[in-house]
Amino acid sequence: MSAARRALVTGGSGGIGAMICRRLARAGHFVYVHSHRGTEVAAALVRSIQDEGGSAALVSFDVTDGAATRATLEGILEAGPVQILINNAGVHDDAVLPGMSAAQWHRVIDVSVNGFFNATQPLLLPMIRTRWGRIVNVSSVAAIMGNRGQVNYAAAKGALNSATKALALEVATRGITVNAVAPGIIATPMSATLFDAAAIERLVPLNRAGLPEEVAAVVAFLVSDEASYVTAQIISVSGGMA
Repeated sequence: MSAARRALVTGGSGGIGAMICRRLARAGHFVYVHSHRGTEVAAALVRSIQDEGGSAALVSFDVTDGAATRATLEGILEAGPVQILINNAGVHDDAVLPGMSAAQWHRVIDVSVNGFFNATQPLLLPMIRTRWGRIVNVSSVAAIMGNRGQVNYAAAKGALNSATKALALEVATRGITVNAVAPGIIATPMSATLFDAAAIERLVPLNRAGLPEEVAAVVAFLVSDEASYVTAQIISVSGGMA
């Protein structure tokens, strides 16, 4: 069994994020459940994890606000390094590019790309000093395949994939792995408004939506000791879409 670590999951109140938090807590890790606007949901998740015998705490900040993010993370680091980081925070704001506003473009890029930097950079040196770390970035098959109406989202997640590979090279000799998971159509409240049963059957070779648990299972493996030789990878969890 892997040793217990301190973990941060950004966007921890969402469907996929919440399941990742639960899996990490069940593995014995102390989980910081991050949320910006969904703090009530995140607080309920923390209580649920604690009721199940796990350890968790709520943290709230806007990942696009570098100063606020750093201030919060520095407070967390006072208690010790965070050795597991799941960059799960992300948004989509869909429109075909000819009709996309600048605000739609910048907001999606800001959360996924600048949010990755703001959450990751302050944690790196303390993590490096421990000679052990796991960083998992939650990407999307949209970055691999493209998707109509999501040029901004595909660009944001594509940048995250590239950052994953580059950062993995920088920290490989320090006992830190960096990987990304690229979910396809996952059964969450967000996806339910985007894909009906006919679309799922047409797009997904396995003819069904994935479950948040199936994404969380891959993340749980990647942060374990057993995955110590897996780094710089983009792993699709998409039922064969990509």
